[in-house]
Amino acid sequence: MTSVEEQRVVIRNSHGENLVGILHETGSKDLVIICHGFQSKKERIPMVTLATALGREGISAFRFDFAGNGESEGSFMYGNYRREAEDLRAVVLHFREKERLITAIVGHSKGGNVVLLYASKNNDVPIVINISGRFHLENGMEGRLGKDFLQRIKQNGFIDVKNRKGKFEYRVTQESLMDRLTTDTRAACLLINQNCRVLTIHGSMDKIVPAKDALEFARFIQNHKLHIIEGADHEYTLHQDELATVVLDFIKAARGDKNMSKQLQSCENRANFIKARI
Repeated sequence: MTSVEEQRVVIRNSHGENLVGILHETGSKDLVIICHGFQSKKERIPMVTLATALGREGISAFRFDFAGNGESEGSFMYGNYRREAEDLRAVVLHFREKERLITAIVGHSKGGNVVLLYASKNNDVPIVINISGRFHLENGMEGRLGKDFLQRIKQNGFIDVKNRKGKFEYRVTQESLMDRLTTDTRAACLLINQNCRVLTIHGSMDKIVPAKDALEFARFIQNHKLHIIEGADHEYTLHQDELATVVLDFIKAARGDKNMSKQLQSCENRANFIKARI
């Protein structure tokens, strides 16, 4: 069995904030980066499950907190998809400096949207895995913000979201709401390079993001595979092993392809070229 050492790593993003993550170090040059979802953190079960499963296969993994979440610096903001894609960019560049090959980026829920946005802007990671991402970002807001949220936010400039006990959780500003509403998932999907292999995984019993959203990703991403896990909820509560198996099988199959090794080398050469120019 592969020996795995967990190391705490701090990476500064482009806004000068420290991002905190855990590296599951196996000694492999390959590295998979794992991104959490909305109001979540690197300790959530799917993130830990995936990093642990990858480590057992001898693949190093890094799970981290986006700015304003978990242990990372910064303020929590609603929306924020593009800025979280920038955080992911900072993480990728950090490990490239350490001579690591970024084999795949994996995101759960909102993190699924973030890895796809990243791939639409930077054609430098050959495998992208979107777990339970939301295609229609205009949906799913009423449940959190209440009815008539657009009217109320225009009137007051913000909405304070409280939990079931009435305790304040976070503030949604008009700017952060518009950030979400102007993030164009369809356009991002169409921009992903055809050489990038994308897997979308979704639970058939997901009550937070409907499984039909997964079908939309399949429509607009060129090199795409869709896997529905029957009976799984949004967090894959009773389907952690199946989730890990689907992710691992996709990564291993792609890595075993001869064209993939060329693509990884191409990504590395492109990254080295950019680094040399800076």
